Amino acid sequence: MQKGRLEAFSDGVLAIVITIMVLEIKVPHGHELADLKPLIPVVLSYILSFIYLGIYWNNHHHMMHTVKKVSGSILWANLHLLFWLSLVPFVTGWMGENNFANITMALYGVVLLMSAIAYFILQRIIIQAHGKDGVLARAVGNDLKGKLSPILYILGIASSWIHSWIAATFYILVALMWLIPDKRIENTLKETENS
Repeated sequence: MQKGRLEAFSDGVLAIVITIMVLEIKVPHGHELADLKPLIPVVLSYILSFIYLGIYWNNHHHMMHTVKKVSGSILWANLHLLFWLSLVPFVTGWMGENNFANITMALYGVVLLMSAIAYFILQRIIIQAHGKDGVLARAVGNDLKGKLSPILYILGIASSWIHSWIAATFYILVALMWLIPDKRIENTLKETENS
């Protein structure tokens, strides 16, 4: 199977997820700037989740450039990732509507953690399918950011019971860590083309 359908489906799902998320932001009934104040937590949670979804889309896009053949296990691992990412609008809305309450922050962290685990599984299955000398295996290397992210998510989930803003700090830290585009795959692809 060619990877084009997998990429198109994944792109479509992520576009729908982002659309659902923005539609959860309800327009205020008033026309004064003060009427927007209750929406601040909703908009802040939307911004963080939009950044996360953008990071996943970007990294997924780059990872798919390394795929030469798509197996059934890659398809299922990709669906597993999309399942967790499709829950982002729910936890984002719940978190924003409830002013970052502890339980909402913990569940948000669980969805982020499970998304990271699902991405790791997809990455490993692609590496297994293409070999340890494949482009993705060489690009990922020891994957320090990939290993550090779940630890920070777990710390965020645990700290959400102390104070929700401590949890938010961990989640924002992971997003900032990944916000700068990861050039490992691009650079490895260029090296492969030049050799």
